[in-house]
Amino acid sequence: MTDIRIRDYEGSDADNLNRTAVAAFGQFRDHYNDWPAMLAGLSKTSALGTTGEVIIAELQDKFAGAVAYFGPDRPKAPFFDQSWPIIRMLIVDPAFRCKGIGHALTKECIARAKRDGAPLIALHTSPIMTVALPMYLKMGFVKAYDAPPIFGVAYAVYTKAL
Repeated sequence: MTDIRIRDYEGSDADNLNRTAVAAFGQFRDHYNDWPAMLAGLSKTSALGTTGEVIIAELQDKFAGAVAYFGPDRPKAPFFDQSWPIIRMLIVDPAFRCKGIGHALTKECIARAKRDGAPLIALHTSPIMTVALPMYLKMGFVKAYDAPPIFGVAYAVYTKAL
C-alpha cells in the first residue's frame, strides 16, 4: 500500500507504541499461561528503542504499527546467533490490519539488514500468530530451529537469506 509512511521512532511515540503492543497481542491472551507477566512486558515495548532501531508505520497520518530491528552488532536473546540482525515485536494496531503494514515493516527491516551487509536476517514467532507466520513464510523466511517457549507458547526461529 503506497500511503503507508515508514519512519524512525521518536520518544513521543512511546505511549502509542506500548498501547499498540498490548492491543495487538490481546487476541492471544488465552494462549499465554501468565498473561499478566506477558502484559507487563508488552506495556514496556518502547524500551526496545534503547538497544534497537524501532520503526514506525503510519497510515492516514495515524500510528498503525511498529517493529524493532536489531543489527548484527546489537545485543539480542541468547537463542539467536549474535552476529545475525533480527526482527522483534512486529505489531499492527487491530484497526489497521490487512492493509500491508506488517509486510511494509518487515521489508524495512530487510532493507536495514542489507544496509548492514548481513547475509541473512532472523526472527522468532509462534504458530499462534496465524497472520504473521504465513506472511513471513511467503516473504521467504524458513524455520531454522525451535526457540524456548514464552509463557507456555511454542516459538521458533526463522531466517531469510539476503
